[in-house]
Order: sequence, then structure tokens, then C-alpha cells
Amino acid sequence: MSWQDLVVIGPLVGAVVVAVLVLLVDLVRPGRTVPVVIVSVGGLAALAALVAATGAVPASAFGGAYSVDALTTYLDLLFVAIAALTIVFAPDYLAPRGLPLGEFATMLLFAMTGAMLIAASTDLLLLFLGLELMVLPGYMLAGYHKTDGFSAEGAIKYFLLGSFSSAIFLFGLAFVWGLTGTTRVAEVADALTRLPNGISAGLGMGLAFMTTGVAFKIAAVPFHYWTPDAYQGSPTPVTGYLSVGPKIGAFALVLRLFVETLGPLSEWWLPVMVVLAALTMTLGNLVALTEDNVKRMLAYSSIAHTGYMLVGLVAYAADPTGRVDGLSALLFYGAAYSFMNLGAFAVIAALQKRAGVTSSLSTFAGLGRREPILAILMTLFLLSLTGIPPTAGFFAKASVILAAIEAGGPATILAVIAMLNAAAAAFYYLRVVVYMFMREPADQQPVLKHGALLWGGLAVTSVLTILLGLFPSALLEMAGTAAGTLLPH
Repeated sequence: MSWQDLVVIGPLVGAVVVAVLVLLVDLVRPGRTVPVVIVSVGGLAALAALVAATGAVPASAFGGAYSVDALTTYLDLLFVAIAALTIVFAPDYLAPRGLPLGEFATMLLFAMTGAMLIAASTDLLLLFLGLELMVLPGYMLAGYHKTDGFSAEGAIKYFLLGSFSSAIFLFGLAFVWGLTGTTRVAEVADALTRLPNGISAGLGMGLAFMTTGVAFKIAAVPFHYWTPDAYQGSPTPVTGYLSVGPKIGAFALVLRLFVETLGPLSEWWLPVMVVLAALTMTLGNLVALTEDNVKRMLAYSSIAHTGYMLVGLVAYAADPTGRVDGLSALLFYGAAYSFMNLGAFAVIAALQKRAGVTSSLSTFAGLGRREPILAILMTLFLLSLTGIPPTAGFFAKASVILAAIEAGGPATILAVIAMLNAAAAAFYYLRVVVYMFMREPADQQPVLKHGALLWGGLAVTSVLTILLGLFPSALLEMAGTAAGTLLPH
């Protein structure tokens, strides 16, 4: 290992250092929220500066297995923001239940480290290691409320199905390695372009296995069955994180694997992605229409948003001109979705500060009179998830749909399906708004006092939700630059 290698992996090392510091602070001052939050958020702020500085110049380490480029920087900054907001939102929910913040923050930071490793990996084995480092802490976080039977049930389902999917994904990688003789992303792509007789049976099996494994990680239909139970059973701050952190990390894997590595086989995986996107959007929205538990509703909504993001991938693969509009739209969608969905789950967590409160629709009845600020913020996030201007969600949906229309072919069909699904989704999102402002509560619920951390986090997510809708050009330009690094050089 050279000094240059250490400089390149500086952000990854920095993430591990922040996680260890949080653990040490919790050992020295057990059960204290303020020191953990200061070290976590302060360390993540310093890490964000390090990520930006390191990513200013593209570089690689360990013989090209680890690369830092515009895509790595974009994703790392998003992962840091997701982790920081989750830690800020968590104390308001964890403290009343006696759940320690220190262990929660440590596991979350190690999961973030795995996502960062995926973003920088240009070797298939390193991609798999990053994937496992990201999801293993997620299994523990899902079961973090150990005395809650729903939390344990959701964690067990998440762990079992996640383990199977990881094994299937690794089996697919073994096929690709055996047929190409390498695990380096660039070398695999080059070998696939020189296949004498097109795709073979073995390569087809490898592609099928990897697609199945990845589809589980992004909760695409029909590999989505773990999502509702894991989301409903997890502590609400964990649910917010699971809905965005592992999802964006899995899409980072999708970009590195399907675009950069398996790009020469796009004509084979494109029809599969078209079907996955259409099924995921449609089924996610249809089932969400029947839910009266808001956490489960947002779980199925998260599945539908996976379908919208897949539209961006299809738009890129179907575009005969080779433009990256679809990929840049996908990356922008990931950032916009992260902020508005984290904000929505933060409001749910705030309402559940009093132990025993469920996330059913009845909990939101009369919220507009009881806690008007929370009701207004929840309305903002739900309108953004619906795709109503001038929110970030509107521009995110518009960008992937426009990219699909411009790409033509099967992507145009997906654009129509996406617009129909967006219209259907308005029903279950706006139903929550109706309950907040037009329904009387079943019983008199006390007005809760919320901490400054929660209000600060909600202020950040709400401002970003509005600003990314009004002024999307800066982030969209960053997303376009990041997407451009995936093109063959």
C-alpha cells in the first residue's frame, strides 16, 4: 500500500474513524445524547469536507480496484447527509423507549461506510464486500428494539431473505468471473465486448442471478416481500434510514454493475429492467392504496419509487444517442427522495414519541389543530412524494419521465406508466392530509414537546425539499457530471 493509496481511501478511513470515535464517546459517557450527537454530526461534517477535497481530482487505488471520481463524490456526500439527518432525528424517538443512541449511531455509520465502499468500487469482489458491510448493520438496526416482537420479526425476515439474495448475487458474480477471468470492472466490460458468439448460457445464468440479487436490495417487485414487515417493525428512525440509505447504496451498485460492468450486455438486461420497473411502480402503488398504517403505506410507496428510479436506468439503456440524461435523473431522484422521505418518517417518529402510539391513520386525525407545524411539514413532504410542484419530488419525477420520453422505444411506455402511477399515488398521500386537517381525533391526545434536534432536522429537510424543486439546476448539473463518469473512456 502506497501513500497515494492512503490518500485516495481517506474518506473511507475517515468514516471508520468517526464510527469508532462515537463508540468511544458512548463508552466514556454512556447514555448521554449530546456528546454522541456532537461527535457524530461534527465528524460527518468533517468527513463531507474530506470527501469534497479528495474527489476534486479523479484517482484510483489498489491497482484500480478502488476509484474516486465525480460519481463517488456525489454518492458519498449523499450518504453522509442521510446518516447525519437520521442521527439528528433519532433521539426524539429512542430516548422515551430507553434505546441507546450511541450503539444506534455506530451501527449506522458502519452501514454508511459500506455504502461508500460500493460507490468507489471498481472491482466486483469489492462491490460485494461493500454491499455486505452496508446491509449487515441494517439487519441489526431493524431489530434494534429487542423487546418489540414486530421489530424482531421484521429483522429476522430481512436477515433471512437478505442472506439468500446475497448468496444468489455472489453466485452470479462467480459465473461472470469464471467466464471473463477477471473481477475488475473495466476488464470485465472489455471482455464482454469481445465475446465471439454473443451471450452464452453460463453468462446468461450469471446475469440472471445478479439481477435477482440486486432486485432484492432495491426492493423491486417481485422481490419486495421483506419491505413492509421490516419497515413496520423497525423503530421509526431506522425505517426512515432503511427506506433511503440501503436503497441509494443498492442503486450505486446498479450503476457500477449494470452500466459500467455489464453495459455491453444492455440489450439483454434492458427488457428485464423494463418489466421490473413497470411491475414495481404499479404493484407498489396499488397495495399502498389499501393500507391504513402510514409506515406500511410509505413502505409500499418506497417500492413504487424504486420503479420510478428504474425508469431512469431504462431511459439511459434505451437511448440510441448514448446520453446520460436518464442516469443524471436517477441520481437527482435519489437525492430528492432521500430528503423528503426522511422528513416524512421524522414526523411519524415525532408523533410516536409517546410510547404506545401507532402509525395508523387515526394517529394523524386532527394533527392540524393539535400540532400545526408538524402537520404543515408532513403535508409538504407528502406533496413532494406525490410529485406536486414546486417541490423536489415534482422535478425528480419530471426529469426521469422526460428522459424516458426522449429515449424513445420501451422507455416511452414506462413514461406513460409512471405518469399514471403518479396520479394514482396522489390518493393515498393526500388521504393522510385529509386526516390531519379534516378529521377529528378519536381521543384527546396531549401536545408533545419535541427537541431542538428534531426541529433542526425537519428544517433542513423541508428547506431542501423546496429548494431542490425551485432551483434544481445546480444539483442536476452535479448529477450529470457524476453520471458522465460511467461512460466508456
